[in-house]
Amino acid sequence: MEGMNARIKMVDCAGVRDEREFWVAYARGVQVDQPGFGRNLDAFRDALWGGPGWPEADEVRFIHSCGVASLQNGTFIAMLRKIALEVGTVRLTFDSDSEPPVTS
Repeated sequence: MEGMNARIKMVDCAGVRDEREFWVAYARGVQVDQPGFGRNLDAFRDALWGGPGWPEADEVRFIHSCGVASLQNGTFIAMLRKIALEVGTVRLTFDSDSEPPVTS
């Protein structure tokens, strides 16, 4: 997916301390302009299927994501990864990780 035609969106999570701030950062990074994006995990799943909030990318890179990794004691980032694997349309990477990126 890192080929010359890969579409990559960057989501800057600097300063993210809660879920609301995460969804603001996501919407800004992937340039969500659809009013129907619900800014929650269910809406994220729908977005990766092409619904409102679709990142229009092959990969979404979350940078400065240490705060995201600590949300809900790590379960929030785990759910983001799980959803991406289930849907399989977009690769997610988090710079806070030492483990390999989520790929589909």
